Amino acid sequence: MFYFLSLWPFKHFRVVASEGVRAMMESALTARDRVGVQDFVLLENYTSEAAFIENLRKRFKENLIYTYIGSVLVSVNPYKDLEIYNKNHMERYRGVNFYEVSPHIYAVADNSYRSMRTERKDQCILISGESGAGKTEASKKILQYYAITCPASEHVQTIKDRLLQSNPVLEAFGNAKTLRNDNSSRFGKYMDIQFDFKGAPVGGHIINYLLEKSRVVHQNHGERNFHIFYQLIEGGEEDLLRRLGLERNPQQYHYLVKGNCPKVSSINDRSDWKVVRKALTVIGFNDDEVEELLNIIASVLHLGNVQYGGEEGSACITSDTQIKYLARLLGVNGAVLTEALTHKKITAKGEELMSPLNMDQASSARDALSKAVYGRTFTWLVNKINFSLANKDESNKNYSVIGLLDIYGFEVFQNNSFEQFCINYCNEKLQQLFIELTLKSEQEEYEAEGITWEPVQYFNNKIICDLVEEKFKGIISILDEECLRPGDASDLTFLEKLEDTVGGHPHFVTHKLADGKTRKVMGRDEFRLQHYAGDVNYNVNGFLDKNNDLLFRNLKEVMCMSENNILTQCFDKEELSDKKRPETAATQFKTSLAKLMEILMSKEPSYVRCIKPNDSKQAGRFDEVLIRHQVKYLGLMENLRVRRAGFAYRRRYEVFLQRYKSLCPETWPNWHGKLSDGVSTLVKHLGYKPEEYKMGRSKIFIRFPKTLFATEDALETRKHGLATKLQAGWKGYSQKSKYQKLRAIAIQAWWRGILARRRAKRRRQAADTIRRFIKGFINRHKERCPENEYFLDYVRYSFLTNLRKNLPKNVLDKSWPTPPAALTEVGQLTVFMELHMEQKMIASEIFKDKKDNYPQSVSKLFLNTRLSKPDLSSFWAQYAVTVTKYDRKGYKARTRQLLLTANSAIIVEEGKLKQRIDYGALKGISVSSLSDGLFVLHVPSDDNKQKGDVILQSEHVIETLTKIAICADKINNINISQGSIQFTVGQGKEGVIDFTAGSELLVTKAKNGHLSVTAPRLNSR
Repeated sequence: MFYFLSLWPFKHFRVVASEGVRAMMESALTARDRVGVQDFVLLENYTSEAAFIENLRKRFKENLIYTYIGSVLVSVNPYKDLEIYNKNHMERYRGVNFYEVSPHIYAVADNSYRSMRTERKDQCILISGESGAGKTEASKKILQYYAITCPASEHVQTIKDRLLQSNPVLEAFGNAKTLRNDNSSRFGKYMDIQFDFKGAPVGGHIINYLLEKSRVVHQNHGERNFHIFYQLIEGGEEDLLRRLGLERNPQQYHYLVKGNCPKVSSINDRSDWKVVRKALTVIGFNDDEVEELLNIIASVLHLGNVQYGGEEGSACITSDTQIKYLARLLGVNGAVLTEALTHKKITAKGEELMSPLNMDQASSARDALSKAVYGRTFTWLVNKINFSLANKDESNKNYSVIGLLDIYGFEVFQNNSFEQFCINYCNEKLQQLFIELTLKSEQEEYEAEGITWEPVQYFNNKIICDLVEEKFKGIISILDEECLRPGDASDLTFLEKLEDTVGGHPHFVTHKLADGKTRKVMGRDEFRLQHYAGDVNYNVNGFLDKNNDLLFRNLKEVMCMSENNILTQCFDKEELSDKKRPETAATQFKTSLAKLMEILMSKEPSYVRCIKPNDSKQAGRFDEVLIRHQVKYLGLMENLRVRRAGFAYRRRYEVFLQRYKSLCPETWPNWHGKLSDGVSTLVKHLGYKPEEYKMGRSKIFIRFPKTLFATEDALETRKHGLATKLQAGWKGYSQKSKYQKLRAIAIQAWWRGILARRRAKRRRQAADTIRRFIKGFINRHKERCPENEYFLDYVRYSFLTNLRKNLPKNVLDKSWPTPPAALTEVGQLTVFMELHMEQKMIASEIFKDKKDNYPQSVSKLFLNTRLSKPDLSSFWAQYAVTVTKYDRKGYKARTRQLLLTANSAIIVEEGKLKQRIDYGALKGISVSSLSDGLFVLHVPSDDNKQKGDVILQSEHVIETLTKIAICADKINNINISQGSIQFTVGQGKEGVIDFTAGSELLVTKAKNGHLSVTAPRLNSR
């Protein structure tokens, strides 16, 4: 629960001061002799009102406008601009513990926001204070803080804008210049800001209380009517004023001249008009609604200029001009309106009669209509803003709320009437709630921390609240009874009834019941209530009329017939058929106040109390008498006494230990044990006595401010020692840095030289390249020579790069790009690659998934020769490879060369022809499925030129057999055997080659006379 005390200029909250100096002042309590304490709880003489006010004065003189009372914030109005409300200040308070930074209204706003999000409990901030103390501005600063610091999206930004723009609209229609304040709120306002689970504002709702409608028709000298009238006249466009029948001179209007104060130096009505028009658009008013709203405002001014004449007892309207304007602006019949303003409808024995009004009665009827029209329009305006702010997302109804209550403070004037009675009754209720919740909060904190609660004696103002609101016997009940009873009831008969009913109450006094001394300062038409904040005399004149707040029936009927859509909503036709007498103003206020108390009780409250330092709005002036009066009626001393009844200071263990750990060698620089043990060790080292503190579950409670001050003084002394060490370390570091900088300069110079030389070398190389390129281009058609070789290489590189990017999509695609003339080698290479790919495709058709070592051959190029030192014969051969030939008898291995020509396969030994096999005589080729390189060339057995089939072994068996298949056109005659191969030895004899899988390649003659080949498996099929 938080409580904010503000001494503030009438609506401007900005502060100027060096931020660094301010931070130092707020964090160091040793400055208290000059600037006081930043928490009133730390005042040694906390029961002294003089000490309280002196602390306010000290801080006020130093522009420290905020002070705490425990969780309470105090602000003194500087009456000058001070820069402490920019975005940087908002970020400083965002998400920071309440006591970690200097007192500020942002601290209250942020703490409520964080409590709402972490505890998932609705919050409310109660703002009160006398007129001119800054209540409205305080609520605006809180709204601005949430608008800037909360998460945003496009929809959320719209809601933020509408929340902010609702303020200038409500100020225009509900605020006015008074003797005490140039922008005084003449109504109470409670606003709910709704937040989604992300913490973003998604909606809002406003409830208004007790608009001062009497200001519409009457103002005291030096005061003004509501701002909107002057804004319209000063800022409205010429066409608009002409249409509304208005002149740009407020002196022409009866309702605007009574205070004799049409202009105020601190108010710019013309610029405010622009702000209000823009705000209406942002909130969602369409052009028709704005036009009808301005028609109503203009009609109130015209109503005030309606003049009466005629004979005594029968009033008549002397000019038709105002009636014509009113008929058009209100959308009613002029003749009917004229009759309603000069007659009243009376029902007698079931018949309705029109009774003429005398001039006083007619003037009262006119004023009553003006007040009713303006008051109901203001209520419609609030409802319209609520519709604009409503959260329309059906899927997001589980929102949290922060409420802002901007309500009138306790008022004591020279002449106090019905309005002051209601306002002060409201403040009695709020004070009752405040004391109850303050005590409840204190007690809950003590119980949560395991500290014994000591009961606190305090003044319970329930007795005053009962005096005002008790059923049948309270002042409001007596006032309603007097308003309703038949006969000649008057304000004086009401006063007599009070004397008879509550005359014995200890807090009620009248002139008749008072002693001789009191009678000298009381009128015979006054009664006195002894409020918690002091005695107030109330003049009963006007109590009955203001409580009745009646409007003649025929005037209601005229308004119900209006063609103005706003008035149609304000004056419901069902109201005419309702025979029940409407509730009185006091009863309505009492009921709405009871609902407000329910709302506040359901939320976690923070309090904003606003005080002004002087009545003349002068910077630097501190009026002690005025301050003492406000401190008293705001109950601040009572609050301080409740807060100090137990322990003056309490902080969480981690905060206390972090601040003071340097004072104890055992806790400095870091404490690694339990926080409570660390704090206990620290306070024992500091010499705290048992009666000076208590250890809670998560906090330390210190009873006396002097104990804390002594600790702060010790910390200040310790800081000097730590600062000396830091300075010494910094000086050493600084000198080392200077030395390193000198070394760095030499290194930098050397390195810059290297970089410069590199740049010069690159420039020379670039120039050489350009020259070589130009020479090459000039000699591009000559044979390759030193002058053109660079250019030709570049052309080759460019072609190959382009070829790489534009390769045919299929290996069988023969549309290869034609190389330029200078790149014949590249063209030949391209043809070679084309042939190579064709051979690879044939190898794939023959051996894929059939021969075990085929996959290993895929990545290897097929060459035209495998001879390391090719002899002359290899030059006319299409393919040459070294092979191992096995004899048909005995299987002896002999090294040979296999040459493939256009017509035959030739086996040679060191250039000597050993065997020729014509492709036409080649019957087929056999090879195993294993990874060995053996294959058999089958020839006819009856061929006398051949001695039988040929057994060969090649390390490049896939390549060799592919070449043979292509050259001999035997692609379909290659037999891949799984187990064994039979071959012809000669003269009708046959041999067998057995193939088995093993760990390594081995070729031997088996005992059965077969050739045995063992080969490892490389791939599983």
